[in-house]
Amino acid sequence: MIYSHYVKRILDIFLAVTFVILFFWVILIIMLAYLVANQKPVFFFQTRIGKNDKPFILWKFRTLSVLHSQSLQDRRFLLGDFLRATNLDELPQIWNILMGEMSFIGPRPLPVEYLPLMSEAQKSRHQTLPGITGWAQVNGRHEISWERKFELDQFYIENISFVLDVKIVIKTMMFLLSFKKDKSLLEGKFKGN
Repeated sequence: MIYSHYVKRILDIFLAVTFVILFFWVILIIMLAYLVANQKPVFFFQTRIGKNDKPFILWKFRTLSVLHSQSLQDRRFLLGDFLRATNLDELPQIWNILMGEMSFIGPRPLPVEYLPLMSEAQKSRHQTLPGITGWAQVNGRHEISWERKFELDQFYIENISFVLDVKIVIKTMMFLLSFKKDKSLLEGKFKGN
């Protein structure tokens, strides 16, 4: 209880500030790459569901072209593919963490249009801040069903601890270093129960 209510937030702020200090140059290089590739806008914003069902604006580097009339596959571009494959597109969410809208670890924030489709049990995932990575992310990610994702999120909510968060960080690093093919564009939308 003390960890989830106080220590976790303190760690998030400390790590986010440290991350910005150490890796700000990476963010600047990525932004410069967008300008050189003439891919504007640099950022992608989307309203997501936060803690206690409160909506917030999630920040990401944009990984698809803005031509919404095209298919997802046709909207891909090289820099976007690289950022998605390496998960560097998630870097701007450090801002969401500093603003208190997200944590490094927690259930991934879902689009607001999913909220009316969720059961009350599924909405329990919103009892904590959403995260950049989480238990469902390191246990199947885009390759498991929505039902299984909600089960894993529920497990996390019921078992939040420093030890579990460390385990998620380790599994996240192992996943990133495995350079698995990105399958995020193949994931179907949640359509309710």
